[in-house]
Amino acid sequence: MITDINSEDRLVQATFADYLHNRLGWDSVYAWNEETFGPHGTLGRASVREAVLKRDLRAAIQRINNDLPPVVCDQAVEKIARIDFSRSLLQHNREFYDYIRNGVPVEWRDSKGQTHHARAQVIDFRNVTENRFLVVRELKIQGVRVPHYHRRADIICFVNGLPLVFMELKAVYKNMRTGFDNNLTDYLHEHSIAHAFHQNAFLVVSNGDHARYGSITSKWEHFVEWKRNNEHETGSVDAEALLNGMLNKERLHDLVENFVLFDDIKPGATRKIVARKHQVQGVNNAVESM
Repeated sequence: MITDINSEDRLVQATFADYLHNRLGWDSVYAWNEETFGPHGTLGRASVREAVLKRDLRAAIQRINNDLPPVVCDQAVEKIARIDFSRSLLQHNREFYDYIRNGVPVEWRDSKGQTHHARAQVIDFRNVTENRFLVVRELKIQGVRVPHYHRRADIICFVNGLPLVFMELKAVYKNMRTGFDNNLTDYLHEHSIAHAFHQNAFLVVSNGDHARYGSITSKWEHFVEWKRNNEHETGSVDAEALLNGMLNKERLHDLVENFVLFDDIKPGATRKIVARKHQVQGVNNAVESM
């Protein structure tokens, strides 16, 4: 099953992708019915089941960790991209967030038989230019638990091959909540394409004018806007303010590294929280003042 999409929805997709490419410096690919597969294919995917772009990820790990043996880089790729059918989306996401932020635990033996342990970094948080930012429109993804499920992702924002931001986009005249109720809720289900969110940092829902963001555990009422401080702040509409504020390369790095929290206060009800704009600004202002 492939969800239908109309020309108005596609126009919003194209507008977002063009903005990320032309204004924020992301690479951009339109995948629907144009993607080729294999090591030298469009995205390097072996099949539509893959949600991690392993070719980009492997290249980034080798580039960032040039002191690690190539076999260890392959080990790190497989470790952060693996799917464990005994584990939930949230369990995967929490473990992989640790890997994204702190590096993937790897080990190897040298020529003398001595065992070494290290953390292979998958994102260079100190040097933004060492990372690849890629926005992909209409990526076809096949379910892994129920293989006959196929879904078409409006936009996925990849950093070094990791699908960090998932965007569900609707036409301007549509209610944003329909994107959450009718699409995102389905995608996040374990029998749909939940594996596309194993490495996810946050979700975005927009109709091209208004936009909200949340996490994989957020209910609709907890999706929030990236609010502008005043009408003169960059971004003519709320959606543009969100793109400028959250998908700017440096800000995205900051959000992923420093402003994601897993809350275990309520037993058996772990929540993933992404900070709001005033929280991000407050912390960063305090750090700068020090």
